[in-house]
Amino acid sequence: MKIYTKTGDKGQTALFGGKRVSKANLRIDSYGTVDELNSYIGLVRDQKVNELRKAFLIEIQDRLFTVGSILATEPGNTKVKVPQLSGEDISSLEKEIDVMDTTLPPMRSFVLPGGDQAVSFCHVARCVCRRAERLVVALNEVEPVDELVIQYLNRLSDYLFMLARKMSDDLHAEEVAWKPKM
Repeated sequence: MKIYTKTGDKGQTALFGGKRVSKANLRIDSYGTVDELNSYIGLVRDQKVNELRKAFLIEIQDRLFTVGSILATEPGNTKVKVPQLSGEDISSLEKEIDVMDTTLPPMRSFVLPGGDQAVSFCHVARCVCRRAERLVVALNEVEPVDELVIQYLNRLSDYLFMLARKMSDDLHAEEVAWKPKM
């Protein structure tokens, strides 16, 4: 299989099922941003501090491929077989969040992203996750999207925030509290 097909040279691409749409289509933007998020999760996974979390981060990347597949499928097309999300996918994120929460000091203010390069990568992933979520919500306002996709992205951004805090703690990096100037 060649990597280039030339079928997109005029700004069109195909959804699973064959329908051709503009590469600027909101659906394409949504799953393209999920793909970007997946790449950032890979960057977070590759940080030495996450050695023990590698398997869970790979599972998240697998789930993001599932999200991308769902988003890349024409709405209503039942002929194309794509993997699905389940409530367990969301529950597993919640369990990990809860475990990290028990080991961290309570938050008393917003935290400025940073403290260590690895932590900063995680915050970037969190922001890309929020952007993906906003795009999927906007898409859902135009045509239906599986509600588990929106829930998963919402919970994943929460997980990434907690992971950034946990990484800060593991690395003994300073968490800088935001102190608004009034």
